[in-house]
Amino acid sequence: MKILKYTFLFLLGTMLSCSSDDDTTIEQIVTELDGLNKVQEIANDTHVIELYSSTGTLEQGFNGISLRIKNKTTNEYEKNATITWTPVMHMAMMMHSCPKSEIAKIASKETLYNGYIVFQMAQNDTEYWDLQVDYTIADVAYTATAVVNVPASAKQRVTSFTGSDNVRYVIAMIEPTTPKVATNDVTFGLYKMESMMSFPVVDNFKIKIDPRMPSMGNHGSPNNVDLTQSADKLYRGKLSLTMTGYWKINLQLLNNIDEVLKGETITETTTASSIYLELEF
Repeated sequence: MKILKYTFLFLLGTMLSCSSDDDTTIEQIVTELDGLNKVQEIANDTHVIELYSSTGTLEQGFNGISLRIKNKTTNEYEKNATITWTPVMHMAMMMHSCPKSEIAKIASKETLYNGYIVFQMAQNDTEYWDLQVDYTIADVAYTATAVVNVPASAKQRVTSFTGSDNVRYVIAMIEPTTPKVATNDVTFGLYKMESMMSFPVVDNFKIKIDPRMPSMGNHGSPNNVDLTQSADKLYRGKLSLTMTGYWKINLQLLNNIDEVLKGETITETTTASSIYLELEF
């Protein structure tokens, strides 16, 4: 009887231990993807690359993107990959890329990598974006490519233009994503077109902002702070929104010696700048 009793206790302990391990695994998977929704998968013969964003979609403008790489044979997620990516817009007469970040492992995550892409134009019936992901695992190189869906954003959250210095620039709004009637922290990305496939960050410029409500007599707001570059290479300032509704954020781009490269000061006769972004809430 004692042998049966000890055998039962051993089996019970083993079952409880296995249950605990399974719960931990499930919890880890959920934690890895907290606040993220799957956009799509990109596959090759060896791996499936899962793309995630906060909304589960991509759109014209700034997109924070996370990804995981799952091994098709083991069904395990890779923990030590070196990853780069190349978004390409396929147009009728040419191809070009767009601003993008490097991809880095997210702190405290085992399988999740993170970066961003700024799609400066939307797809249409004949022109489309694809995304090539190149990565190395244990000194073996892989690649995978797929078409990605990039519809137009509801409001203008990115603008591209040529400055008086004949350089092509891209400005994208990153924050606020959920604006409030308050003085909001505002973050933009600023990039230049070095070539059709290279859009590096622009350093040490200034972005002046003048938010206006065209439907309300084009009134502005107090306590705005123009954007300057931070240590993370993004541009940060303060955006004052005094009421809900549609706001046009008029912009001026200044170089490192305070020359205006594009954009106009708002006056009684100049009611909007030639470069602007939009918010509505």
